[in-house]
Amino acid sequence: MTANDRWEPVQRLRTYEQVMAQIEQRILDGRLKAGDHLPSERELAVSLGVSRPSLREALRVLEALGVVEIRRGGEGGAVLVQTPGSGMVNLLKLQIALAQFSWTDVLETRLALETWSVEEAAYRSTDDDHRELAAILDRMDDPSIEASEFNSLDAAFHVRIAESTGNALTAHFMGSLRTAIHRQMVEMYAGLTDWRHTATTVRREHREILELIVRKDGAAASTAVHSHISDFYKIGAIDGAHAPG
Repeated sequence: MTANDRWEPVQRLRTYEQVMAQIEQRILDGRLKAGDHLPSERELAVSLGVSRPSLREALRVLEALGVVEIRRGGEGGAVLVQTPGSGMVNLLKLQIALAQFSWTDVLETRLALETWSVEEAAYRSTDDDHRELAAILDRMDDPSIEASEFNSLDAAFHVRIAESTGNALTAHFMGSLRTAIHRQMVEMYAGLTDWRHTATTVRREHREILELIVRKDGAAASTAVHSHISDFYKIGAIDGAHAPG
């Protein structure tokens, strides 16, 4: 018997998984699109030949993944979302917390995303983008700012650069990644001997990066971001790997 002749074991899927598979297939083949309403719970359960509890379980999982939104009221029901949800954020956050990705993985991913983003931002960003980036940096200059708020604004600056490229997928992934590592970042800042001294360096480097974006010097901006991120990761080490920053 050849490899092609072998029988494959039958997959024993739970009912809600079969419901999800049908909905996912309709999305993939284009029969369902963003903004579409699924049939009512009663109608869909009858059409699929499943119980309403099994259907609800499938919809709850899809909602957690950011695929559908469950609305209440007269125009309620399950609607396919039109904007990226929190599914990627939640998944990344848990997987990073469980150490399924090392900090080296995080560092290399950030470098790949952010060097590309800042170089493209130098050519694609607008005056409005520059003003919003500068406003974030102005808020980071507040002498009374606490580490948690400083880190949140740091993340906002980097995500806003990604948004200014006009690439929605890159911006969403960047935002998801920074949200996923937020807790670890705050802990890392808290562990520094003098986080405000480090913040002074971060502020200066951010201003330099923005200036390079405004001057449309993409190559120099990319180099600056690479150094900025790499140097910050060297400040603190977690389990032998570099801490995020």
